[in-house]
Amino acid sequence: MTTGQHRAAQPETGPEDDERLPTIAEQMADQLGGWRGLVESSIPVVVFVVANIIGELRPAVIASVVVALLIAGLRLAQRRPIRHAVNGLFGVGVGAAIAWRTGNERDFYLPGILYGIGYGVALLISAAIKQPLVGWIWSVLVAKGRAEWRDDPKLVRTFTQLTVLWGVVWLAKVGVQAGLYLAHQDTALGVARLALGYPPYALLLLITVWTVRRVTREPQPTPLPGA
Repeated sequence: MTTGQHRAAQPETGPEDDERLPTIAEQMADQLGGWRGLVESSIPVVVFVVANIIGELRPAVIASVVVALLIAGLRLAQRRPIRHAVNGLFGVGVGAAIAWRTGNERDFYLPGILYGIGYGVALLISAAIKQPLVGWIWSVLVAKGRAEWRDDPKLVRTFTQLTVLWGVVWLAKVGVQAGLYLAHQDTALGVARLALGYPPYALLLLITVWTVRRVTREPQPTPLPGA
């Protein structure tokens, strides 16, 4: 998606290019992996939470890792994209390894908490130094590497505000999980991991896509004659 301010200076961008832009739903589906991606990424965590409640830690760890491997293998066999499955497998694998070593079930969620803290802090720092991370991620995932938004003060401001929003929400949700981790509320921590996983992410993604598309489609002021 072209996010530059001076559309007139880019003759290659016209109505036909706008028609080829993916819709909000398509962009969200791509980033979330569709409903199947949402479900598959959550299954290993659900398996761990349930197996740990009715059994012991190590069988729960084994079950969650096996399920994650089966999901990744099934996607590979069906020649489907495995990016989301691999990401989920990596997250489950690291948490499972730590929990297995320490013998503490709450450590299964520790990598996600630490990642969330780091990601939230990085977002706020990038906004503070006027290099909003959401803008650069947009350039990579949506704008095919282009970063014309850097030349548009309005888009820079928009991406900065969105980056702050992402950072605050990310730190808030990871703060809840960190509090449960420190309070040794293991089962509640598992439930919070699921409830505060994709729903806030999907909402933030929807707000981001809608806001940026609205700003980039606002008509530019017509120069006054003789200006």
